[in-house]
Amino acid sequence: MPPKSRFTRLDAFTKTVDEARIRTTSGGIVTIVSLVIVLFLVWGEWTEYQKTVINPELVVDKGRGERMEIHLNMTFPRMPCELLTLDVMDVSGEQQHGVKHGINKVRLQPLSKGGGVIDVNSLALHDGAATHLEPNYCGDCYGAPPPSNAEKPGCCNTCDEVREAYAQASWAFGRGENVEQCEREHYSEKLDEQRKEGCRIEGSLQVNKVVGNFHLAPGRSFSNGNMHVHDLKNYLDAPEGHKHDFTHVIHHLRFGPQLPESIAEKIRSNVDVPFTNHHLNPLDGTRQDTRDPNFNFMYFVKIVPTSYLPLGWERKARRLANYNAALGTLGQGPDGSLETHQYSVTSHKRSLAGGDDAAEGHAERLHSRGGIPGVFFSYDISPMKVINREEQNKTFLGFLAGVCAIVGGTLTVAAAVDRGLFEGTTRLKKLRSKEL
Repeated sequence: MPPKSRFTRLDAFTKTVDEARIRTTSGGIVTIVSLVIVLFLVWGEWTEYQKTVINPELVVDKGRGERMEIHLNMTFPRMPCELLTLDVMDVSGEQQHGVKHGINKVRLQPLSKGGGVIDVNSLALHDGAATHLEPNYCGDCYGAPPPSNAEKPGCCNTCDEVREAYAQASWAFGRGENVEQCEREHYSEKLDEQRKEGCRIEGSLQVNKVVGNFHLAPGRSFSNGNMHVHDLKNYLDAPEGHKHDFTHVIHHLRFGPQLPESIAEKIRSNVDVPFTNHHLNPLDGTRQDTRDPNFNFMYFVKIVPTSYLPLGWERKARRLANYNAALGTLGQGPDGSLETHQYSVTSHKRSLAGGDDAAEGHAERLHSRGGIPGVFFSYDISPMKVINREEQNKTFLGFLAGVCAIVGGTLTVAAAVDRGLFEGTTRLKKLRSKEL
């Protein structure tokens, strides 16, 4: 026997000698079952440790001077692309007239012919019209100052440059009769050829992250004092049987990058309410019909900034601090993070001739007269921000604590079961011996 130390009296795990131990069949079975249970529960604990969860937070959005990207895909079945203009303006004073960068207009066949795609290229009716002109040619701008973006300074060599000069002077243009450049390019004839066509407008545009609006309306746009004006002459003076209107289908409209389905699935698993991408983009699939050329559709959009921060994004963000996003990728960080937006929307529509909503059962609801026909989106930014932060479900210390609890608890219960079986068997044997 080794000499006893002062720690012997502190031993909480007293031992028995081998001669005092009894091994039973039931004890062996309980041991095997206990080991299987321990392995199964430890595997479940490891799975929980490996799992990541998304914890939502609501904070005040302190971002300043940020940009926001708008992605849209809309179809106008009775509106030719040549007459459709996209404009953006906000409360900071920034205005974007006739947005083309990042936006494609796709000409569509008339609905009577199936509405298929005609041409995906540039839709200006004058492309390449000035390539055959003499080098010294300088076209007249017909009383308007030459446009600042003219290919040849001080001249209007194409029909589009004359139209741009008129727009910058806040003048209506019309069909270009008696304008040499437009007659040479057969602008009015080509415009009439498109009267029955539709248009799909798709792409991305960047705006300031402040209150503003963007709209799709007919004709060239320009500012006249404090007023935003569109040249509606070609839109309203359509030949009989070729009237245009703003019937439209919103295939897709979102603010910022799309939340991937894999991330949406993680968020779905954390909430009780079913979660789909439609909840992020409630206008997707919206259709509005009208046969009135003087009709106005308005959508009032409330935008909530939303972030998704994946596990370990802090380390990657520091390493990629100077990353610059290109058009179409704004909000998609190379570290896997996403800066996007959710929104809710309220819609309103009215005839520019005024009237009421008696046909819908609301005769008391009156509409004002006047305005610009088209589809208008007015957006407002919420001061609050939702952050969906990805985190591990358990820490490593929590995993170890769980394993210890499993092993200790299972063995304790197994010992109690084994003790019960042993005691029960022993008493049965004693009873049988007495009976004999």
